[in-house]
Amino acid sequence: MTATETDCLLVIDVQADFLPGGALAVPDGDAVIAPINALGKIFRHVVLTQDWHPAGHASFAASHPGKAPFETTALAYGPQVLWPKHCIQGTSGAELSPGLALPHAQLVIRKGYRPGIDSYSAFREADRTTTTGLAGYLRERGFTRVFLCGLATDYCVAWSAVDARAARFQAVVVEDACRAIDRDGSLERAWGDMAAAGVERAESGAIGG
Repeated sequence: MTATETDCLLVIDVQADFLPGGALAVPDGDAVIAPINALGKIFRHVVLTQDWHPAGHASFAASHPGKAPFETTALAYGPQVLWPKHCIQGTSGAELSPGLALPHAQLVIRKGYRPGIDSYSAFREADRTTTTGLAGYLRERGFTRVFLCGLATDYCVAWSAVDARAARFQAVVVEDACRAIDRDGSLERAWGDMAAAGVERAESGAIGG
């Protein structure tokens, strides 16, 4: 598999709060950094995403008295998993990992900044109608395929990959450059959803420039 001028590497949410010691640490999350940096040497075109929540965001369990992290509640747009407070705007936990070596990244998409709507996907927020503008950016730049990596496989990576396909881009998830939360079968369901959408899977070592 060869990266071309119409391919873009999409690096999802490699932020302090999702790394070991963070407020919502993904198991083994820091293991994604080395393969992502290796991919960065192959891809000329890179886009980063950043979870960017205001304090008191509706997806935080602390915003719902009596609720605990990882429980589900109903918001205006449907069921919502409740999370520990994480990636709050302007805090160290929201910062991209300093271990990322991607100085040539061309865009940072911030998501989840609307107080009442969560946003796993880099393309569409959790109400499934509010867009981030990423699809339009990719089209105007002439990209036809995205390679996705980062955190977490079963949430933000998977939702982004499925939405990439819905926006008519080819999508490849680089498995060894992702890690999952994997609660209650979430990883298996995510891979099933991605397969049904036509998302491809690859290892970073199989991708050349």
